[in-house]
Amino acid sequence: MSTRHVLLGLLAAGPCHGYDLKRQYDSRFPQARPLAYGQVYTTLQRLVRDGLAAVEGTDSDGGPERTLYRSTGEGSRELDRWAEEITVPAPFVTNEIFAKVVVSILVAAVPAQPGQDGRKPDAAAHLRAQRAAHMERMRELTALKTSPGADLSTVLSADYALVHLDADVRWMTTTAARIDTLTSEVNGT
Repeated sequence: MSTRHVLLGLLAAGPCHGYDLKRQYDSRFPQARPLAYGQVYTTLQRLVRDGLAAVEGTDSDGGPERTLYRSTGEGSRELDRWAEEITVPAPFVTNEIFAKVVVSILVAAVPAQPGQDGRKPDAAAHLRAQRAAHMERMRELTALKTSPGADLSTVLSADYALVHLDADVRWMTTTAARIDTLTSEVNGT
């Protein structure tokens, strides 16, 4: 997710302080990776530097001085361009789980070195443990989206995550069924 574009989108509603942008982000994207205040302010500084946002003014309301930011015309055009841009499916599949399975197979085939405790990774056990972790997260997300008062943003975010987790679980099941063949291929036997 493009933090700069999301912040521009939040600024499209009108001028806002960094603190309020962070709160709006947390509210609108409850299942997204948390956004730190420092990241908000760094991104706002870059938006101002790039002419996509401007400082509207400062106020203190009896407390520390706070800067008010607004989107510029160039920021609005950039936001429109980004929102209309089709997100290209990833050209490469990066799957950390698969990498761990292959590395576990490779390491299991290497004789123990002096000083090692003799334990070796077990690819099939890793798949079972990872599947259990995915299933637990799926239960948490299902409870979250079906909880009383869950707003549509939360439900849709949870649905998105659930579909991806389900695909991972199906992949793990298929891979576990093929682990012997994979082991033979990885080890060249």
